[in-house]
Amino acid sequence: MGFELEGHGMNEPRRASLPRPARRGDLWACALLATVVSAWSNGSSAESSAGSATPQAQRAAAAFDVREATIASTEAALRAHSMTCHQIVAAYLARIRAFDQPTRLNAIVVTNPEALADADRLDAQFRRTGGLRPLHCVTVIVKDNYETRGLQTTAGSLAMKGFVPPRDAFMVQRLRAAGAIVLAKSNMAEWAFSPYKTESSIAGITRNPYDLDRVPAGSSGGTGAAVAASFGLVGLGTDTGNSIRGPSSHNDLVGIRPTIGLTSRAGIVPLFSGNDVGGPMTRTVADAAAVLAAVAGADPEDPVTALAAARAPTDYRDALRADGLRGARIGVFRRYLDAKDTDPEIRALTERAIADLAARGATVVDPFDLPDYERLTKGLWCGDFQADLDHYLATRGRGAPYHTLAEIVASGLYLPYIEEDMRGALKPPTDPEDRRAPCPDVYHDAPKIAFRDALQAAMRAQRLDAVVYPTWSDPPRKVGDMTSPAGDNSQILSPQTGFPAITVPMGFTRGTLPAGLTFLGTDTFTEATLIRLAYAYEQATHHRRPPPAFGATPD
Repeated sequence: MGFELEGHGMNEPRRASLPRPARRGDLWACALLATVVSAWSNGSSAESSAGSATPQAQRAAAAFDVREATIASTEAALRAHSMTCHQIVAAYLARIRAFDQPTRLNAIVVTNPEALADADRLDAQFRRTGGLRPLHCVTVIVKDNYETRGLQTTAGSLAMKGFVPPRDAFMVQRLRAAGAIVLAKSNMAEWAFSPYKTESSIAGITRNPYDLDRVPAGSSGGTGAAVAASFGLVGLGTDTGNSIRGPSSHNDLVGIRPTIGLTSRAGIVPLFSGNDVGGPMTRTVADAAAVLAAVAGADPEDPVTALAAARAPTDYRDALRADGLRGARIGVFRRYLDAKDTDPEIRALTERAIADLAARGATVVDPFDLPDYERLTKGLWCGDFQADLDHYLATRGRGAPYHTLAEIVASGLYLPYIEEDMRGALKPPTDPEDRRAPCPDVYHDAPKIAFRDALQAAMRAQRLDAVVYPTWSDPPRKVGDMTSPAGDNSQILSPQTGFPAITVPMGFTRGTLPAGLTFLGTDTFTEATLIRLAYAYEQATHHRRPPPAFGATPD
């Protein structure tokens, strides 16, 4: 059985008090901090004062607006002593209180009751040392399938209510070590199943801040909506086939699906582990580059990250060049752009984006196509949700409320729209094309290898630096609409090759509905090239704008 629910009434109380997180004082944590900090250049400044919000502090705070703030502007405010970290965190929490539930945006599952205390510790450190950490006081909205120590983690499932992990996911560990603050956990499509909507049994329906009657896409729609509405500075999403790039496109954000192996999946509740990957969702390319630099790296608990271990750490901020399109060769994947269901306004925006690329010095190869695309992409998907989830739950011991998918299905604690997926995962395969298991990772699966080799050969023949296409070919659907064209173009080219992809805002349809342009890499670990191209396009066009309904925080 299942049940429908909208909003967040009878389930987990928002901003409920949770156990105080355990402190990390061991040598491993110190080593991690040293590793992260060494990849960045910290400046120094005189002492800054933290404390309560006095009238003088409130006047100073008014000069710094967290709406559309960036990592650079936040650091500048801290160094200029116009804001303390405590004041910045308090301002974001005030926005969540003022807008999330009153507007029915419903992006946040729970806020971190330790966020202000974490801010106070960072303020004290700044007073003591005069230096800032790489992501000092960067507030992060974390998708609810990342483990967060001392803070409930549910993957959108009421069956996981009350599960409080004892430690962070590896990517969250790295963010905290760099000085970031976990501000809140965001709603997601339950168990990450849907690319189309963000709806869960733990928190209900999340809406699009640009039109509250529309969806934010899925499954990282809570992070997308929250970051777009400036509930936090940056966000973390996960992407199995679409779920960073789709919500980023629908919410006028920058989103990066990294190379599989660049970021660790350890501590992330799986959907299909062979395709899952975590990455940043931000309002600017520069912020995405900074977050990616912090979270990337090898993790012994995720063997595929051994690929990253063989490479020198990259500071992706070095790729932020306004002239980065000059001399680049960019292919246009017309197969997606010219599909019969592509919305005319999306097509027009993409054509304008292509012209903007050329105007900034890129050589546009139009069209670019992959011969035999249909045959090569048939039967690419594989994965075993039951095996992946059962393994994850088994490693969580008594802390997990349930220990197998079968137990969760028997509980009935899930929404009806995922029932077919849940029950289907328990049934033995009957279709010869059901490639549930064995399912090797993207680098060892024969159909994916054949597809990747063919795509890369076509790219190399044209000497391409990237391929572009609309992230989605249609505007965000209305809430409840599951029949009109969706337009998801994200499921194949990046997930089935392991190559990275970045989406960046390219304008609006219907006057207010965001659309995104995807840059696809031509090989693994080409994030720096994609960031260079996307940053130059962003700086030339400046399409990002905040949702009008989420203005100044009321007093």
